[in-house]
Amino acid sequence: MKVYRTDEIRNVVLLGHGGSGKTSLVEAMLYVSGATNRMGKITDHNTVSDFDKEEQKREFSISTSLIPIEWEKAKINILDTPGYFDFVGEVEEAVSAADAAIIVVSGKSGVEVGTEKAWALCEKYNLPRIFYVTDMDLDDASFRQVVEDLTEKYGKAIAPRDIPIRENEKFVGYVNIIKYAARRFTGVAAREECDMPDYIVPYAEKYREKLLEAVAETSDDFMERYFEGDEFSIEEIRAALRTSVMDGSIVPVGMGSNMEAHGVANLMSDIVRFFPSPDKRECAGIKRTTNEIFEANYDFAKAKSAYVFKTMVDPFIGKYSFVKVCSGVLKGDDVLYNATSEEEEKLGKLYVMSGNKPVEVPELHAGDIGAIAKLASTKTGDTLSAKNTQVMYGKTEYSTPYTYMRYVVKTKGDEDKVSQALARMMAEDVTLKAVNDSENRQTLLYGMGDQHLEIAVSKLAARYKVDVGLEVPKVAFRETIRKKSDVDTKYKKQSGGHGQYGHVKMRFEASGDLETPYVFEEEVVGGAVPKNYFPAVEKGLQDSVVKGPVAGYPVVGVKAVLYDGSYHPVDSSEMAFKTATVQAFKKGFMEASPVLLEPIASVKVLVPDEYTGDVMGDLNKRRGRVLGMNPTGNGYQEIQADVPMTGMFGYCTVLRSMTGGRGNYSYEFARYEQAPADVQEKEIAKRAAEEA
Repeated sequence: MKVYRTDEIRNVVLLGHGGSGKTSLVEAMLYVSGATNRMGKITDHNTVSDFDKEEQKREFSISTSLIPIEWEKAKINILDTPGYFDFVGEVEEAVSAADAAIIVVSGKSGVEVGTEKAWALCEKYNLPRIFYVTDMDLDDASFRQVVEDLTEKYGKAIAPRDIPIRENEKFVGYVNIIKYAARRFTGVAAREECDMPDYIVPYAEKYREKLLEAVAETSDDFMERYFEGDEFSIEEIRAALRTSVMDGSIVPVGMGSNMEAHGVANLMSDIVRFFPSPDKRECAGIKRTTNEIFEANYDFAKAKSAYVFKTMVDPFIGKYSFVKVCSGVLKGDDVLYNATSEEEEKLGKLYVMSGNKPVEVPELHAGDIGAIAKLASTKTGDTLSAKNTQVMYGKTEYSTPYTYMRYVVKTKGDEDKVSQALARMMAEDVTLKAVNDSENRQTLLYGMGDQHLEIAVSKLAARYKVDVGLEVPKVAFRETIRKKSDVDTKYKKQSGGHGQYGHVKMRFEASGDLETPYVFEEEVVGGAVPKNYFPAVEKGLQDSVVKGPVAGYPVVGVKAVLYDGSYHPVDSSEMAFKTATVQAFKKGFMEASPVLLEPIASVKVLVPDEYTGDVMGDLNKRRGRVLGMNPTGNGYQEIQADVPMTGMFGYCTVLRSMTGGRGNYSYEFARYEQAPADVQEKEIAKRAAEEA
């Protein structure tokens, strides 16, 4: 592939609901552009972008893939993203590197929740966008309905660019609204002029008027001409559209059939004509040595810098760091500085990736997207720059994973292999996290949903040949006391020679501080227990609070007072006093009305207005307390609630199901509260069964 200048590059992310046709659209683009000689099919497991075995097995995208396409003397870097919500981290990576977006909508399924999420991402990153309606070859596809629904949601910015022509229920051509002319398909990317069918004329006039109104609003001169009834030339319409698409005031709606590759040539031409090249976008970082702003703005004449937006780790082809060049021109023999790891990196060869196939290139200009192999100390989110101009770009914000399961290694001795495999998978997937929960002696796997975790386990087995099982995680309960107790404990042992003797009298009560395990005080008078044994008594307390006597959970909020006791001048020892304290603690704790405390999460749930009743009802079922509700705009409410951590398990799947995928939630640990009696009984019985 030849080297492209900044102004010849278009970086475009494909967004949309799962199953809307993003991957098959990429196949059609590759075919129409001549990059492939036949179109792959998802069902045949031979598409360029779904190259991973898991993607082929499940027949949907799991990770973002990069596909460069050459069209009309430009290079279009297509970032094909997953549509399912569990893989939102991949989408966020792609959006951070894109300069514009195609939001793909199925003409059959219409506007779905994934369409709304795609629009919200474009708004967040200020991306110019075009809607592309697929499945026009299907009988029950309705372009008109999609346009109406989009207009209802997003207002007058929506401007249809084409209208499909059907004959005998077949998709045979389209009306080009810009040229106001009809075209009939004669082959792949080939069409000829034809007469506009009578039934289309009213819609064509309506859409044309809408487009001309939008064009007129781009300047006072155009507005004047529009009211005087002047015709705009095609070039004037296109120039006005380019300006309006780039600032987001117009969002064109194209359409086509991926299976028949109809309409795809128009879409690629629109990408080249209407979307900005990287040098029309702003990009700024911080100079690490001076804290000055470095305005890179994809200027090839400035010092070299690149942002690593994604990492691919393949067991067969190795590690590739995907970069977007923010300034300068990267060359294969460059040595760049990683300001995050404070290491120099020799680039070696530069590649452009087409799915999982690396194609070597001599250089990458500012604004281009490529890949560098085997960077030792570079990970996703790092910046590479010239050492004499050390730059750091802001890291992309990723969604936080809240769904977690305990994972158990099935084959003894595979623990290290699993740990290494997970480290590689986490380098590739920023929303996958493995956490060691030493308190409950378990290892946890965090992801964006149940499907995310299930696929991670499947990848471990297929790629790295290690088997792990997912189980319900243990929740970190605590133990404390509610009343006071007073105990007298003597530890006495005679075994020939020196014996063991330790005698303590202690009071136990609640300290009122659930942040600390215990508070130790001594009120011994007259040397009944010598001072040199006080540390041994405290050590006994330290050991006792690690596993409480009720159910083996850590103890919090206990005040222990040593007020009396006795010792033996020969047989007393630190060990004896420590043992006496452990026994005193166990007895005193159980006599002071012990209770289990459960962790409470502070939860925020963002849902559309119409689902608030259902969501609050479900939170109540989970023993949650709804604290309030705040409108956030756009017809959404944020529900705030306190929910026991035991009630958060499986919440992601339930919330999505209840809200059609529109609900989101986040939570953080808030505090410990006394668990209800039935919960305590169940937990104590469970722990007893485990210990048995």
